[in-house]
Amino acid sequence: MTRRVLLSLGMGIVLGGLLVNEFQPVDSISHLFNKVLSLFWQQGGLNEWNMNILLFLLLLGCIISILSRVGATQAFAEWAQERIKSRRQAKIMTGLLVFVFFIDDYFHSLSVGAICRPVTDRFNISRTKLAYLLDSTAAPVCVLMPVSSWGAYIIALVGGILTSYSMTGHSAFGAFLLMGSMNFYAIFTLLMVVLVIKGDWDLGAMGRHESLALEGELFDGNKGAPPGVADIAGPDGRVSDLALAIGVLTLVTVFGLLFSGAQSLAANDLPFSLLSALENTNVGRALVLGGVAGLVVCGWAMLRQKADVGQWGQALWTGIRGMLPAIYILLFAWTIAGMISELETGKYLASLIRQNLPVYLLPALLFLLAGIMAFATGTSWGTFGVMLPIAADMVMAIDAQLLLPGLSAVMAGAVFGDHCSPISDTTILSSTGASCHHIDHVITQLPYALSIALVSVAGYLVLGYSGSLATGFIAALSCFALILLGWRRWQGRRAHGVAAL
Repeated sequence: MTRRVLLSLGMGIVLGGLLVNEFQPVDSISHLFNKVLSLFWQQGGLNEWNMNILLFLLLLGCIISILSRVGATQAFAEWAQERIKSRRQAKIMTGLLVFVFFIDDYFHSLSVGAICRPVTDRFNISRTKLAYLLDSTAAPVCVLMPVSSWGAYIIALVGGILTSYSMTGHSAFGAFLLMGSMNFYAIFTLLMVVLVIKGDWDLGAMGRHESLALEGELFDGNKGAPPGVADIAGPDGRVSDLALAIGVLTLVTVFGLLFSGAQSLAANDLPFSLLSALENTNVGRALVLGGVAGLVVCGWAMLRQKADVGQWGQALWTGIRGMLPAIYILLFAWTIAGMISELETGKYLASLIRQNLPVYLLPALLFLLAGIMAFATGTSWGTFGVMLPIAADMVMAIDAQLLLPGLSAVMAGAVFGDHCSPISDTTILSSTGASCHHIDHVITQLPYALSIALVSVAGYLVLGYSGSLATGFIAALSCFALILLGWRRWQGRRAHGVAAL
């Protein structure tokens, strides 16, 4: 209603504090203070995960600012413009880079946004379209890839579930791959991205933003400057500076993921494997390590151009200041997520369908429930952790053959809710990576997410009824085609009406 993220989140946090403390003002204030403090400091010391993510954001802001200051961003945009001849090719580049940065969704949204924004700006692609491409490729690819932070986490959860129910027919890895083939939301979201790139499917508010972008207005200037680091004019730079900085950042991050995972395995006397290392890794530390390495490379470019102290200070402060709006939103989102956890919203939502249900409805209901939970809590990972064990318990009590479809529906629903939620950290960081206003990104992505959710529900209903993955996929594909046909007819009528006026 307000379209003001911090105001809305702040009101929710205050209300959450009052609800937890039964509307006792003094207790609520004390509770809120402790909740905010816990974002930075816990009983065992610093809140390492939160601090690492915040530090990585600041490091990345400084990297982007310095690359702009030394002219590397401008050089890359000019290099790309010589080779990329159209808006479609610029969007293709953005979409394909997910297969380079698929190791983690945070890493993808921020890094690909920084790389592609100068190019998409050159071809008058709206910032909301860039944010959509970032967000709609990050989580769907990560949730399907076993060699990613998401994949390792889900494989660990699924392995525990299979063990607890003595399910020996599938390994955790094999079950993950099968579940990926039933993740209709991720599959059809990626298919929609292909169509958006190829055919300019601008649904709802996205059409208005794209029309304004073609006139040179890449974001809504009436709302001020969006979060993210703005490009600044620099001297003649080198494409190699950007390539080296991003390359080092990527390689060191991947090394950090494997190294910290190997350390954890060694500490527990466990053998090393790629998946086990990713399952036990410390993502935050790896991102910070990669960020520091990337910043060092950028610093060398500044030294080569003999930048003085004032130029160093300006570049670093510009990077930090550009990331502050995103950090504020992230801190508020973390706080309200903690409140929601204390109120046990997830458990309450799960209890709503713990009743006698027709068996075939279960996958579709689990998809919707996981979507609602992820939307309300702003976390797909938290939804995985809560809902996968609950879904397994429900399915095993009704029909064990639906275990993998039920777990897959939870994975799909969690990504759907994460895409729609304005308090999702992935959604926030996609807005930051694209440097667009956060609420604009949420609103423009919503029609795509809801359309694919409808496709997924159709697929899970038929899958639950028939017990056949092929039949469920065909049903989802048919629904997808009908939705596309409906959108195309609506756009045609709208265009005809505008032409008549």
